[in-house]
Amino acid sequence: MDLFKVYKLWDIEPVRGLDTTLWDKDGNEYTDLYGGHAVISIGHSHPHYIKMLSEQLAKLGFYSNAVQNSLQKELARRLGKSCGYEDYSLFLCNSGAEANENAMKAASFHTGRAKMLAFSRAFHGRTSGAVAVTDNPKIRSPFNTCENVTYIPLNDIEAAEKELSSRLYAGVIIEGIQGIAGIYEPTDGFLHELRRLCTKYGSILILDEIQSGYGRTGKFFAHQHSGIRADIITTAKGMANGFPIGGVIISPEIRPEYGMLGTTFGGNHLACTAALAVLDVLENEHLIENAAKMGEYFRAAFHPDGKPDHAISEYRGKGLMIGLQIRQEYAGLRDRLLFEEHFFTGAAGADVIRLLPSLTISVATASRFMDSWHRLTR
Repeated sequence: MDLFKVYKLWDIEPVRGLDTTLWDKDGNEYTDLYGGHAVISIGHSHPHYIKMLSEQLAKLGFYSNAVQNSLQKELARRLGKSCGYEDYSLFLCNSGAEANENAMKAASFHTGRAKMLAFSRAFHGRTSGAVAVTDNPKIRSPFNTCENVTYIPLNDIEAAEKELSSRLYAGVIIEGIQGIAGIYEPTDGFLHELRRLCTKYGSILILDEIQSGYGRTGKFFAHQHSGIRADIITTAKGMANGFPIGGVIISPEIRPEYGMLGTTFGGNHLACTAALAVLDVLENEHLIENAAKMGEYFRAAFHPDGKPDHAISEYRGKGLMIGLQIRQEYAGLRDRLLFEEHFFTGAAGADVIRLLPSLTISVATASRFMDSWHRLTR
């Protein structure tokens, strides 16, 4: 048996990591400025993370959700305190797509409505409901086509009111920052108006913070830069530093019922321990503050003399969620950064480089990257 080949793979196999450094099987060293799709939030092989997981595995790795699990309750308490949603409830699952599925299901149960409003260029996952609200026909099979989903342009409040005023929509699902699309932000004004419209017309506002959450933008969740509160927030990627987990943070107005949501592996002992370790490190090492500081460093570095670097036409994002719109003459720059300079970065299409490093990144590491960038683009 071979693998079902659905990924384009570089001929590199990382076998060891430490903070923002990776080594491949041949001993070559790389700097990781992508964190495996924004997953590595506290750096590779953090000693506190390893210690907590090792100790928990030696005691109990898994049992089902048919019994009490105090680690789940501790994670809910700690997460609520860290993100400022202490009066909300937490449902634990295994991934971002699953979190979005359950968020939309909860909204539909609560409102009794079927429709969902989503946005152009959105990405919410690859499971059935999540892909139905993802604006990418290439990954939406005929089975996933859903007449209950409407797409409107991001930041178009008139289009949002036109749809929501029908009172047919269970909810609106929106990314804190659109990641896979290329780092596009909803404006503060749009989020405020969207919040108002959801309240006015009885729709649930779902903030997908799977990529933009857990301190990546310099706030715990990206939407908190605007000062609004969501009805439901979904989280996953940076939540457990690589251990599979997802979370749905749910308003107290949405009441749970037996059998409404469920999961086999969600909230298992190892997953909760990994997530608690991440919260420890975020707090003890002030990593959310570091994300804000390093975001300002990169923004300034890519705007010498107040103008965008000559290799980019636009710098987008907040904190350590960065999109660099590459000028046409620098096509292929991402591959050169990897193979010539040994920096892992991400992409969004052929012309956007995404930087999503661990929140532990230092000025020294960022400065080395800028030196490599200038060497390749001068």
